[in-house]
This record gives sequence, structure tokens and C-alpha cells, in this order.
Amino acid sequence: MATLPADWTPAAVALKGRTILITGATGGLGRASALACAEAGACVVLLGRKVPALEKLYDELEALGGATPAIYPLNLEGATPADYEQLADTLEREFGGLDGLVHAAAHFAGLTPLREFKPEEWMRVLQVNLNGPFLLTQAVLPLLQRSADASVVFVEDDPARVRKSFWGAYGVAKAALTGLVAMLHEETENSTVRIASLLPPPMRTALRRMAYFGENTLDRPEPAQFAAAVVYLLCSEGKAARGQLLDLRTTH
Repeated sequence: MATLPADWTPAAVALKGRTILITGATGGLGRASALACAEAGACVVLLGRKVPALEKLYDELEALGGATPAIYPLNLEGATPADYEQLADTLEREFGGLDGLVHAAAHFAGLTPLREFKPEEWMRVLQVNLNGPFLLTQAVLPLLQRSADASVVFVEDDPARVRKSFWGAYGVAKAALTGLVAMLHEETENSTVRIASLLPPPMRTALRRMAYFGENTLDRPEPAQFAAAVVYLLCSEGKAARGQLLDLRTTH
């Protein structure tokens, strides 16, 4: 279990010269991470399915005056292995490689008993939350391995919560993701690619509102409060967290 150093804040050049791909870039934590990475000097590639939202975020990042960001529209629900290979080819052609990958995309269908879970929705949730992270990581791994210091960050969820009744395919996907992270770490621990995962506390997000519709989500912290932890795992200082879970719940 890793911990974020006390009062740690990213330096303005913490990610300078690095190309970082963020999935779910217009979501809560994805958007906050994109802004934080750009502020730390990274060239950020925004991956998401809603082009207008991606374009709006692109403008925000460009206004920061750092490296020029990029947009890559892709709907993970229907993405195929060929789509991920094409993405990897584009990254190599346009940026010359890749130094970091943040899996911030998530799809949650709502709390549903397993006996009532629609098969199509089950497959859709697994595609975004489990198959997508695997296939994308596999496709870009050769690019990451060419980087002098690369990192892959997976966003996990509280196992004590999502492995209980009614969390359905989302809970199953997050449980399997933990195993995927462990395997990837063991298979890359002697390379320049670092694998780590992040466990934020409950945040003010759309997913939280769907799961706890009776809760006042405004009482929860904004995802932006935890974006620095993403930068930490991506930058050279994050080597201390290699193969570990950075649990942010203890401080909130």
C-alpha cells in the first residue's frame, strides 16, 4: 500500500516532455487529471466518446499555454482490438511514443440484482471497465516500453463496497481489475514500465449520484482534489508506488 507524501504538489515541469493518454477524459476524475497533467507540463491526449465535451476540454488545456493537447474520440463500449491497435499506431505516428496511460473511464449501470441484469448491459459494463483497460494497455505497451520511464495508472473502487449485493457487472469488473493490475506489475517489474493503481474516496461524480441517489453529492469532495495523486503516479517520483495501490481514503 502506497501513500502520497505529505503536502505533495506537482512541480510545473513534473511531466514536461511526456505524452500522457487519459481515457474517460471528460468525466470527473479524468477531466481533473487532464488539467493537472497539462499544468505539470505533459502533452495530454484526451480519449472519450463525446466530441463536443472533448473539444471544450481541449480549449481549456490549450489556454494553459503548455504543450498542445490532442483529441482522440473513441467509444470504449464498442471498441475492438483493431481500434486499439489503430490508436497505438496514431500515437506513434503523431507523438513518437507514449509515456503514461491513465484508465479513468468508467461505466456504471446502476444498482441492479444479478437476476435482473440485462445481458447486453452486462457485456457493455465489462467492455468499458475491464476489457477496454486490458486491450488498450496491451496495444500501447510496446510504446510504453520504449519510454525511459513510463507508467500506467488504473483507477480502482472500494472493494468493501462494490463487491456487495446489487453492484453487478461493475463490481465484478473492478474485482477482476485488481487481478489484472497485479499480473501486469509482475510481468513488467523489470522493465521501464510502472504499474500502479489509485483508490480515491467517494467523490462528487455522476457515478456516485447513480449509486447513492438519496445522498447529497455536494457533500463529497471534487475530483480535482485528487488529481495531484495521478500526476504523482505518472512522474518520476511515483517510482516509490510501483506495483502498489495508492489509497487516498485515509485522508478524507
